[in-house]
Amino acid sequence: MSTVSVSPEATAPGTGRRGQLLLAVLLVAQFTVALDFSILNVALPDIGEGLGMSLSNLQWVVTVFALTSAGFTLLFGRVADLVGRRPMFLGGIVLLGASSLLGGLADDVTTVLVARVGQGLATAVLAPVAMALLTTSFPEGPQRQRAIGLGGAMLSAGFTVGAVLGGVLTGLLSWRWAFLINVPLCVVVLLAAPGLIPRHQERERARLDIGGTLTITTGLLALVYGVTSAGHNGWDSTGTLVSLAAAVVLLAAFWLIESRVEQPLVSPRVLRRPSVTWGNAGGLLTFTMFSAVIFLMTLYLQRVLGYSPLVTGLAFGVQGVTAFFAGVFAPKLIGRFGSSRATLTGGLVLQAAATGALLLAGDSRDSLALVVIATAVGGFAHVLSVVSFMVTATSGLSNQEQGLATGMTSLTQQVGITIGIPIMSAVATARIDSLSATSSPAAAVLGGTSHALAIDALIVLAGAIVIGFFLRRAARV
Repeated sequence: MSTVSVSPEATAPGTGRRGQLLLAVLLVAQFTVALDFSILNVALPDIGEGLGMSLSNLQWVVTVFALTSAGFTLLFGRVADLVGRRPMFLGGIVLLGASSLLGGLADDVTTVLVARVGQGLATAVLAPVAMALLTTSFPEGPQRQRAIGLGGAMLSAGFTVGAVLGGVLTGLLSWRWAFLINVPLCVVVLLAAPGLIPRHQERERARLDIGGTLTITTGLLALVYGVTSAGHNGWDSTGTLVSLAAAVVLLAAFWLIESRVEQPLVSPRVLRRPSVTWGNAGGLLTFTMFSAVIFLMTLYLQRVLGYSPLVTGLAFGVQGVTAFFAGVFAPKLIGRFGSSRATLTGGLVLQAAATGALLLAGDSRDSLALVVIATAVGGFAHVLSVVSFMVTATSGLSNQEQGLATGMTSLTQQVGITIGIPIMSAVATARIDSLSATSSPAAAVLGGTSHALAIDALIVLAGAIVIGFFLRRAARV
């Protein structure tokens, strides 16, 4: 478990011109990863038409990406601790660029799916490694909080820009550019990064925990597949139930292995830290519930108010702006309140309030203003919670543990985004089906989305109270 010697360059805080350039490169990488999450969603119908994919098969363009990005994140975050973050980061950028180029040039379904698997694997590498480089390049405190805040802002910007850019590129050029846009961004990062990321970094001389690796990876794959399958086939389908049951067994086996193995993939000691446990709980809560809110509001704006996809996308543009500013101002708020725990709890409460305000939306187009304002406030609260959970979950740990810690935060993010929509979609759909017999289609959708929003808001509020209590109690110990 000893570590190799560390050069002064590797441990120097990310200050000065070099530090700012490194920060810029890492932010561009995070922006590209976030862009990749959302840019293809709008282009899916055109991809299906261009390649002759059926609607049932089109879901796999999204599913294979979600499976690989979430399933391998924790593994690659740990591997980076062992082999070094520099080669992993550069390899991830090369893989993302190559996969995007392959997808843009694809002329059959198989090639597109292979490209999406490559993009998912690249994301599983880049998400934790870029975050680990942020946390280890800047000392704990205001500098690291600022870097994490900017990272959160770029993630939000990437998601928002991806949704808009996907529609613009697909409409003006071709769906292929939803893939190809990543290539120049990867080239820029690949040219700049080698001269900025230190060659010699802390790394552990440890064996990779094979048992833990197999159980956590397959367990996460089963979990993500089960939840995404439920969104398409229902929660009572055989495939969904078998996958979720397998996930429970595999994740339980993983925990038993980690408790007994000499060199675990995930140290139980780290996971037992309240800041790691409850910080990630807050992250999972905000990602799961807010991604569901955006989905529900998309359904509401188009199926109840009758707006086009373009107007719907523009309505969320304000939310993207406020979310970006939340990433910029979050470090200042953390400094003002003296604790990321307080801002995490406050962000979750504000997110719950904004979600609850959406219950006032009716079947009149006058409700558009309420939706824009409430989602804008919710977007600010969401990113405030995101930055706060990342600061909380990565604080007080050594550089050797940052790969694991940031792998956990990246895993939290990706699992939350993946499972939020299927879960709340099932809640809304069940209510819509029950109302369809006695109500108009628009009224049924309004009733279903309102029902799901109410549950969403209550879950976030209850979660905020529980997380705030345990984090406050841990701080007093």
